[in-house]
Amino acid sequence: MRRSIYDEDHEAFRSSVREFLDRQVKPQLEEHVANKQIPREFWIEAGKQGFLGLEVPEQYGGSEAGDYRFNSVLTEELAKVNMALPSCVGIHADICAPYLVHLTTDEQKQRWLPGFCSGEILTAIGMTEPSGGSDLAALKTTAVKDGDDYILNGSKTFITNGYSADLIIVAARTAPEKKARGITLFGVEATMEGFSRGRKLDKAGQDESDTAELFFEDMRVPAANIIGELDSGFIHMMTWLPQERLGAAVTNIQHAAQILEETIQYTKDRKAFGQSIGSFQHNKFLMAELVTKVEATQTYVDQAVLAHTEGKLDPIGAAKVKWFSSEVQNEVIDHCVQLYGGYGYMNEYRVTRAWRDARVTKIWAGSNEIMKELIGRDLGL
Repeated sequence: MRRSIYDEDHEAFRSSVREFLDRQVKPQLEEHVANKQIPREFWIEAGKQGFLGLEVPEQYGGSEAGDYRFNSVLTEELAKVNMALPSCVGIHADICAPYLVHLTTDEQKQRWLPGFCSGEILTAIGMTEPSGGSDLAALKTTAVKDGDDYILNGSKTFITNGYSADLIIVAARTAPEKKARGITLFGVEATMEGFSRGRKLDKAGQDESDTAELFFEDMRVPAANIIGELDSGFIHMMTWLPQERLGAAVTNIQHAAQILEETIQYTKDRKAFGQSIGSFQHNKFLMAELVTKVEATQTYVDQAVLAHTEGKLDPIGAAKVKWFSSEVQNEVIDHCVQLYGGYGYMNEYRVTRAWRDARVTKIWAGSNEIMKELIGRDLGL
């Protein structure tokens, strides 16, 4: 089905992203896997191409596109390569960007945004904690005021870009008595004394993504590094979580669509019992179902992208599209593995990696169970 949400400018941008990925990224993918990290050279080159500052004002080195559909195009093309790229780039350019653009002071913008756009300052966001998971209101990391500084203690886990980030947006509890309304965001620079990283976490998928634990031990953070308003961190996070969940949805469906396209070709080429396996009625009917389901979900995601571009995507709409797209993604890719037969269980095959990579999408950005809880509450249940 023909999509209609993009115009000529978006498609021209898509072509530049594809050319960059073909030239600078795809030849090095196995090195990324081996190192469990996307190298800094990638970020610098992406910065030169203007891919990291789509939401950043021009005065700080960005392009200030003013149109979320450019973010969506970038995410789609990254997702066609693998899940780690849109995860890592998305954290930096799509998730951290709004906090740094809309909540920072002029001094903070001058200090952080030029390097953010050039790829010299890589960012991460520290929300999730070992004991809290999706419950952001239950943070245990604390920041206690001491003169003009705050003393930060605690830890974060499952932090994408965590092993290589230069700047981490950290959520910490500054007023425990206020519960959810006593959380503040801090810009933590990796050079600060008291900051340390754990190992690169050994995940079931997305090997290219450097995911780490972060630790803060009696770490002195200047009050000048507060991002947004004091004790308003939870509100800030709730404001920008819909964009994170929409970015996840964009990734989910494009990843599934790409793997399905490759699987269809595989079923045409692979022969069994004297004919292509795709010609067997069961497989033919299955792929007809999967293609239709992917196209229907893509239309749903496209409408969410349009709504967000117009400032109309609410948290419940984002929860719905995040939940549904991840369920469809995992269902489609699981069928693709089955169609590959024994080869579908071999790590050397792209479909196998895609299957492993996709599983976390039902967990991150708020687990699907939490998404359903939010949707259910909205129904008055």
